[in-house]
Amino acid sequence: MAQDFFRPLASETSILKTVESLTQRNINALVVDSTVEALRLLVSLVPSGSEVYCGTSETLTSIGFPEYIHNNPGYRSLDREFESESDPQNKQELRRLSSISKYYVGSAQAISETGEVVVASSSGSQISAYAFGAKHVILVSGTQKICPSLSDAISRVRGYSTNKHDEWLAEKGIGSAPIGKLLILEKETQIGRITVLLVREDLGW
Repeated sequence: MAQDFFRPLASETSILKTVESLTQRNINALVVDSTVEALRLLVSLVPSGSEVYCGTSETLTSIGFPEYIHNNPGYRSLDREFESESDPQNKQELRRLSSISKYYVGSAQAISETGEVVVASSSGSQISAYAFGAKHVILVSGTQKICPSLSDAISRVRGYSTNKHDEWLAEKGIGSAPIGKLLILEKETQIGRITVLLVREDLGW
């Protein structure tokens, strides 16, 4: 498969097909044009006063959502508490609490036009929240991550996404991190629990 496949933004036809497929799988699908609109919509989806965990994500960082949550005392930011906690046992408890948080906001490495969402993780820390634990899950993705099929989506994750993540780690002086867990969201049984927010910009990997 050509490397160029992983780079362009999805066409409007592809986006519409993906939104329809996600909806059929009981996953809410929303589309915005820019990071500015994405931030505005995210703020409206996560009410003030909520318990929130922001997963590590270049996409979320580029939108400015973690910064907004961390600087707003109206929210309980579990990831901020985790980062500032020094006691190992307390950190472990906060990690456990994040998996059942009221709102877990993160991203995905690939989404197929047929509606499957693919998430790769080294530690697997976000997997249980996405799959079942969190009351509300919001996954934000640039439309360049849309792939024609599930097999294409997995190829994107194992190839392009993993390589880009390793390059990012190398820039920070950290060794590569192999995929430890791979989650495929096929269908959601709790209607309204998962929302995919598609942004018509090239965001993340």
